[in-house]
Amino acid sequence: MFSNTRKVTSVFLFVVLLTAVRVWGAESGVPAATPEHNLSATEINKKLTNPVSELWSITLQQNNYVLTIAGKGSSHWTSSLQLQPVLPVSLTSDWNLITRPVLPLFTSNPYPVSVPHPVPHTDIRRSTAFGDTILLEMLSPSPKLAGNWLLGVGPTFIFPTASDVHNGQGKWQVGPAAIVGYLSKKWMLAAFMQDWISFAGQHNRDSVHQMNLQPVASYFLPDGWGIGYSGNVLANWRAERSTDVWTVPVGISVSKVVKLGKLPVRIALAGQYMPIHPNNFGQKWNIQLVLAPVIPKLIKGNLFGD
Repeated sequence: MFSNTRKVTSVFLFVVLLTAVRVWGAESGVPAATPEHNLSATEINKKLTNPVSELWSITLQQNNYVLTIAGKGSSHWTSSLQLQPVLPVSLTSDWNLITRPVLPLFTSNPYPVSVPHPVPHTDIRRSTAFGDTILLEMLSPSPKLAGNWLLGVGPTFIFPTASDVHNGQGKWQVGPAAIVGYLSKKWMLAAFMQDWISFAGQHNRDSVHQMNLQPVASYFLPDGWGIGYSGNVLANWRAERSTDVWTVPVGISVSKVVKLGKLPVRIALAGQYMPIHPNNFGQKWNIQLVLAPVIPKLIKGNLFGD
């Protein structure tokens, strides 16, 4: 099943890129010059790294985590491929509404199963399926109002869209999201936080309260290169043991913006080690690949006002 899923996602990735290249490359479909065409590769890298940028993009993020499983000497892993469109819309010349859905095209997770015969033991099996969907709506002041500061606030949601019980939490969740940071000519520092608490869903599933904090620290180099911190700090506020609350990564990411014809694409490779993680089914290592093509902005100008 996992092999078939990888084939499907590979085809999906190819179609997305082919469609983007066609849109950008068609003479009748793209103006002679667009704001994106006039930007250097480094400037595009800065904007695609910026969580409240005005660029439209489609990010494909592949994560491969090595897990710590109590009582199991062999390595087990979880893999996920996420589709993350970033769709900012200018409400006025001063305010932007940024929509950031996260669609888990597949997640492949190990899970324990009690086997009573012939000798009672716990077996590890695997489920590969669609996961829970995240939707973020963030109101952010434009650079005209905020200058070099990166600011935003809004609600964030998790929908129980997983197609298998082992690939999602089975709960409707909502909570606040916020970002604060600063962007200079060569570097960016920011903190991007989302916190969710469950309010409905499957009655036989545990209630959920969790947080995802993404530190953003990047240094931008010439020719579209960039280097920075990589990793998301996770908190399970309802973990049964205090040692299972936090997942704290230490990681580094190297990125590069290239152009496929007229299509700017950000490619990033990152590695993360989690010195603090839950003892059972906790993330210990991760290798991450990011592919983020810029797409034409379909909603242009301001929706209200001038």
